[in-house]
Amino acid sequence: MPVSERVVRLAARGDGVTESGLFLPLAAPGDLVAADGALTPGPHRQAPPCRHFPECGGCQLQHVDDEEYGNFLVDRIAWALAAQGLAAPDILTPHISPPVSRRRASLRAERKGRHVALGFNAQASHRIVDMRECFVLRTELFALVEPLRQLMGELIGPRGGGSVRMTLADQGADILLEKVAAEGLETAEALTRFAETCRLARLSVDDGYGPQTRWEPEPVTVTLGGVSVVLPHGAFLQATAEGEETLVGAVREAVGAARTVADLFAGLGTFALALPGKVLAAEGARDSALALAAAARRTGQELVVEHRDLFRRPLDAKELARFEAVVLDPPRAGAKEQAAQLAASNAERIAYVSCNPNTFARDAKTLVDGGYRLLWVKPVGQFRWSTQIELAAAFAR
Repeated sequence: MPVSERVVRLAARGDGVTESGLFLPLAAPGDLVAADGALTPGPHRQAPPCRHFPECGGCQLQHVDDEEYGNFLVDRIAWALAAQGLAAPDILTPHISPPVSRRRASLRAERKGRHVALGFNAQASHRIVDMRECFVLRTELFALVEPLRQLMGELIGPRGGGSVRMTLADQGADILLEKVAAEGLETAEALTRFAETCRLARLSVDDGYGPQTRWEPEPVTVTLGGVSVVLPHGAFLQATAEGEETLVGAVREAVGAARTVADLFAGLGTFALALPGKVLAAEGARDSALALAAAARRTGQELVVEHRDLFRRPLDAKELARFEAVVLDPPRAGAKEQAAQLAASNAERIAYVSCNPNTFARDAKTLVDGGYRLLWVKPVGQFRWSTQIELAAAFAR
């Protein structure tokens, strides 16, 4: 190895990579690496704001400034496309959600003697980092961490554990406690006191048989496209309001003035409720489909909702012929089956939203081979300081 060499980029898991291909944890582009492995900080290294970094697995890149974090988002997408033999299109300036903006999170809890540890897992470990501060969670959610730690102390037995799902809804925090025993009058009263004191929107418990609502003064909703939609347990919601706004804007731009649109993997209607014209929303999760259908009826929008498993029964080319544009927002596995049908369709425009650059690139290859052009990609960093990447892309015939 030379006397010193420079870190030139970040790898997929956040390691710094030198000119010679050496991978170094916690290195930032621009750092200099000496022969003995010592790092000299470069211009893109910053002081991590959180005391738990780098131990906590919630963030991997707090030591990197926003310029290089944005470059990381762009590079990950370009690499994934290149692996499929696709040239990088116009990759737009990334959106990076601000600190303290995450409106949903899943924390783990574990009893250690008299104390309950509550937080994210440590990096590459099942060990819990006991959260005392957090620079990604919304303040409304972080304010519940200490009260939840005390509540879980009453619910978790010796050497036991559980988890907490937190979502910020229109009415406040929606909390789901998982893998905990919540039986008996005393426990029921403790749950009610906790919900009342913390002014929760909803408190639910899942002891292995599905979520059971224990507190919900009024139906819990989220506002999407200006429309109030009932929030089912476990339903998907974009991680930040800022990220959601960016993705919706990108999707609207991608579909243009299309008068008929199919929104596939529609969820609660993040995109369907923000689109003009006639919209078919297809969603495989029954509760989400029902919630979106109810919201659509209240708005009077030309929106039809179909409960449909798009992995087992994707819309075929004949069905897709009715639509001028299609929106795709699949889970991490991508939309392999649906992409194949789209490649054989005559839809003029496709807006593809993804949380996995690799499966996106795979499906993009299918679409390009079917005659589509990949026009642009908008990187979105909703999970700030993490290696998780989201994007919106536009395809056209």
